[in-house]
Amino acid sequence: MAGIYIHIPFCKQRCYYCDFHFTTSLKNKDAIINAIVFELEIRKTEITEEVKTIYLGGGTPSIIETSDIKKIFDSIYKNYSVSPSPEVTIEANPDDITIEKLAELRQTPINRFSVGIQTFHEKDLKFMNRAHNKSQADNCIPMIQNAGFDNITIDLIYGVPNQTNEEWLYNLDRAFELNVPHISAYALTVEEKTPLSKLIQSGKYPNVSDEKAFEDFKTLISKTKEQGFVQYEISNFGKDGYFSKHNSSYWKGDQYLGVGPSAHSFNGVERRWNLANNKMYLEGINSNKYFEKESLTEADTFNEYLMTGLRTIWGVSLQKISSDFHPSFITNFVNTINNLQQEGIVVVNGDIVTIAENSKFQTDGITSELFVVNN
Repeated sequence: MAGIYIHIPFCKQRCYYCDFHFTTSLKNKDAIINAIVFELEIRKTEITEEVKTIYLGGGTPSIIETSDIKKIFDSIYKNYSVSPSPEVTIEANPDDITIEKLAELRQTPINRFSVGIQTFHEKDLKFMNRAHNKSQADNCIPMIQNAGFDNITIDLIYGVPNQTNEEWLYNLDRAFELNVPHISAYALTVEEKTPLSKLIQSGKYPNVSDEKAFEDFKTLISKTKEQGFVQYEISNFGKDGYFSKHNSSYWKGDQYLGVGPSAHSFNGVERRWNLANNKMYLEGINSNKYFEKESLTEADTFNEYLMTGLRTIWGVSLQKISSDFHPSFITNFVNTINNLQQEGIVVVNGDIVTIAENSKFQTDGITSELFVVNN
């Protein structure tokens, strides 16, 4: 299954925790949109199969005009073979959602919304320096639903300093009340060079707590399960029929095309990433000097298979490891898995290995124990 990701590098303001590539200036917006359209044209031979998912991410795609969004879709449909019923997602912030905007977006191929709620508490929105307020967080989902969109996911952040257990429960209960069929929830992390990192280092903000995040994570798992959600990936919870097809393709190792500044691509044997600099991206797009790439070694491919697969309910296949990789890989893997299985950390069901539910919070650390270091 092929997918196309479009990175829209614009935001109204910087959230304190964010380390994604973006700018708060719209000065070069038209040039960036035109460059994205051009990149779609010059890379059309890279995807030969039918495109089944399209994802507008960022940044904040909802900040740009619908005419710009239509221009991007026109280029996609002109240059690629798109499925008759693709999953087409747009990331949106609550403060950008209006009745008028939704009516415009209904005239595009968009059929799925990913809304950056993060929290329904005013104090936490201010702590994160989000552009929206509690009222907008509460009201945007019903507006989207009333406009005829039912495939909606919201982002929530847990492990927030000074947020009580009751306040985290309120966030979850509010999401359930709004009847969204998908929730993506992430632990607040402190990335280097972000405003949050600097504020914590200066003592102006309290540091994040792994213990707090773990307690919130356990609450998240139990409450979503009670409401009929399936935790199909560490951070993603969906009801039947509402799993993200686009993100699932990443975790299953499918090919995808990433377009726009900082966007990543994968063709099965090679990873490629565009420059995370708008000026350099614009300067290099015409001379084919706007990206870097690397070929994956067998060890790289194996490690990525584990890293993505073990995050999901689909796990990793012993048969695939045995057939696709060097014999030593399966030998080392099985030896380690046997020990982890005895400790109750992983589950082996026939051919499939998954992380045990009570160990999911430590998935990244567990997975790193299984990596091949040298090829």
